[in-house]
Amino acid sequence: MSRREKIYEGKAKILYKGSKPGTLVQYFKDDATAFNAKKKAVLNGKGVLNNRISEHIMLMLGKVGIPTHFIERLNMREQLIKEVEIIPLEVICRNVAAGSICPMYGLEEGKRLPRSIIEFCYKKDALNDPLTTEEHILAFGWATSAELDEMTALTLRINDILCGMFAGIGIDLIDFKIEFGRHTDENGDHVILLADEISPDSCRLWDSQTAEKLDKDRFRRDLGGLVDAYTEVATRLGILKQNPKAPPKLSVVSNDPNSNKDE
Repeated sequence: MSRREKIYEGKAKILYKGSKPGTLVQYFKDDATAFNAKKKAVLNGKGVLNNRISEHIMLMLGKVGIPTHFIERLNMREQLIKEVEIIPLEVICRNVAAGSICPMYGLEEGKRLPRSIIEFCYKKDALNDPLTTEEHILAFGWATSAELDEMTALTLRINDILCGMFAGIGIDLIDFKIEFGRHTDENGDHVILLADEISPDSCRLWDSQTAEKLDKDRFRRDLGGLVDAYTEVATRLGILKQNPKAPPKLSVVSNDPNSNKDE
């Protein structure tokens, strides 16, 4: 097998050059990181779960008109995606007070916010992804005013869709982080696409009845059971089913001919 050309390696994913022009292969690692990679671990199966959950969500968003970079899942750890120029901003949508917003504004964790709040952070690990403002974004040329408007509108739509989807399976969407990229489509038009991933790595997800955390906070806060929590999310979404003969084990539900492939 020929060696693939690595384009970029991040904390949780690797990007390789795709077989067709304008495409990349996104590989999901088992690495878990927190606090800008100051805390690290390798958790077997995490990458497989994030790949499947993100695929499910990207497909669902695409069906309701959200433009995404997702093309298809290639195997249990990889997706074929459209190549984009990542806009150097993390877009955070908050519905309930949790994480950094609590000490910043003296809020009690779990308090529902008066309305959903959109925040922008400059995507720069060396600076710990600082919170930024529209004034800074425009002054430094990270995005245009039209791009900010488009990203904000898409984020609010995504929030509405995801809140409904998760509520239907007994999960509260507390907050999430997403990224966007610039892409030139087949007609030569410049468009903004949802990029990166949407998974329990990038969302805070709490059980609606117990408030049990089903996301990366289990790793951040040393709660343990991160892979079990991600498996629970995948199971509720219908991606996985439990084998009654072996309760701890889970098998994949898919009609995809690639579903039994690994990397």
